[in-house]
Amino acid sequence: MILSLVCNLLTLYMVILAARAVLSWFPMSPGSALAPIARILVDVTEPVLAPLRRVIPQAGVIDLSFLVAFFGLSIIRNIICG
Repeated sequence: MILSLVCNLLTLYMVILAARAVLSWFPMSPGSALAPIARILVDVTEPVLAPLRRVIPQAGVIDLSFLVAFFGLSIIRNIICG
């Protein structure tokens, strides 16, 4: 039961990371209908991405910290959840 919960939470966090990445491709004005959702996604993902950004240099416009976080979580999920 706990293992299933952990697997589901890891999957949910990966979906949230992917949603943030997709939303980052579009210009977002503060008055936009999606602005509150984007703010929540940033608030939830930034604690993981910010430390990675300090050690991983940005490659042009590509945020490698996102890729490291996403694939790292994917590996952890595969190890834990099978």
